[in-house]
Amino acid sequence: MDSTPRAIHHLNCGTMCPRGARLLAGSGGLLEPTRLVCHCLLIEGAEGLVLIDTGFGSADVAHRRQLGAIFNTLVRPVLHAEETAAAQLRARGFDPGDVRHIVTTHLDLDHSGGLPDFPDAEVHLLGDELRAALHPGLRERTRYIPAHWAHGPRWVEHEGGGEEWFGFAGVRVLPGSGEEILLIPLAGHTVGHTGVAVRRGDGWLLHCGDAYFHHGQVQTPPRCPPGLAAFQALNQVDGVRRRENVERLRELAERHGGEVELLCSHDPATLPAAS
Repeated sequence: MDSTPRAIHHLNCGTMCPRGARLLAGSGGLLEPTRLVCHCLLIEGAEGLVLIDTGFGSADVAHRRQLGAIFNTLVRPVLHAEETAAAQLRARGFDPGDVRHIVTTHLDLDHSGGLPDFPDAEVHLLGDELRAALHPGLRERTRYIPAHWAHGPRWVEHEGGGEEWFGFAGVRVLPGSGEEILLIPLAGHTVGHTGVAVRRGDGWLLHCGDAYFHHGQVQTPPRCPPGLAAFQALNQVDGVRRRENVERLRELAERHGGEVELLCSHDPATLPAAS
């Protein structure tokens, strides 16, 4: 993969319907369900396909209990087989076996469930994230699901050094991408959380994962429904770094919005706008 990606496809690889629309979306009833998505990217590269996150996978659909009772009860994932990344690739005429690389923003259960559907792909992530997932502390055990990597993924850890990109340091280049796909460290939500920047023509598309949850957080002035703000605080491992990175992303959008388009994983407003 040595040239600008030929196409970028936007996929929803997992619909979730938690209750509390007024708090999570800013409108609707207190107990009314709202809709969240798992926004993943499929990139057509010169040497194969690249996935940015996988959402839920086939095994999650078949065995939803592996996601845990708390997650299933509170987040209420829909888990339709046709929403898995593998099924969506087939629907577009691709063979899932042609996915050469997967870049994970982090390994939370709603971002890594599709890994077993692509057993031959190299899985790229920051080393801190892999160590946290393989050896979780008591608080982190519910966010990482060992079944998602029981097949033995071909992990590729990215550590140390790195370049600079729009003021963000420690940036790693996806090997073989011709500097067209970059890992941008955005720790805070998890210890090794990363954004993924993809060159698109003369500009960039930055998938920010769970660095933020609502498009209003990177607007000026920033805004976020109170339920999502509370959820982010509850699930962060480093609140200071998370808030710093959200502010840096807001400044990036304000100063370089013509060059860099930002999206996050779970905001449904971003998905149709990007598709």
